[in-house]
Amino acid sequence: MMLLRGFLWLLGFQLLGHAVVELLSLPISHAMAGLLLLLAWLLVNRRLNESVATASQALLPLLAMLIMPGVVGVFFVFDEFAGHWTAIMLALVIGTFLSVLTTLWLMRRFMPSEAGSPHERDRRP
Repeated sequence: MMLLRGFLWLLGFQLLGHAVVELLSLPISHAMAGLLLLLAWLLVNRRLNESVATASQALLPLLAMLIMPGVVGVFFVFDEFAGHWTAIMLALVIGTFLSVLTTLWLMRRFMPSEAGSPHERDRRP
């Protein structure tokens, strides 16, 4: 039941994002607006909703499959990208680099360090 409740929360925020984008004519995707609204809601509540966490954990293994329709859709508008390959490649490289840096920073910030690990021994004088 908690999984179903979590999916309903996620779908509700996606629907809310769709409504906000349409009402305000925002130049972002409906799903992204829904995710930003969900993030704002979680930050305001300052606690993780258990049902949303359960549904999110169930969706993580399917992430590659959920991204696939967007990737396939690029092939239908391939001609529109013809003159923009330099900008696209630059955005991909910079975006990947920033994602890796952010992931490393988050891991160092939130993962507990092991006192006896070789990395800890290297830091001591």
